[in-house]
Amino acid sequence: MSRHERNYHLVGWTLFLICAVFFIVSAALSGDMLYLAGSVIFFVACIAFIIPLMSKKRHVVPTNERQRVQDEGPKSSA
Repeated sequence: MSRHERNYHLVGWTLFLICAVFFIVSAALSGDMLYLAGSVIFFVACIAFIIPLMSKKRHVVPTNERQRVQDEGPKSSA
């Protein structure tokens, strides 16, 4: 995943996280425990998707390696 694409994913999940906070506040104000439980689960799930995007350790194929693979094509087993 390119850095640019990773940033778009991070922004998207952050927006979902903000929505989850609003859902939690709304559920708490209305007193609906099922709504609150679902909102908290949604919040935790959003964090679970953000954690890999925030990790420093990522496997990224260098640009020159990608170009070499594209130029050579698939390797044959013959």
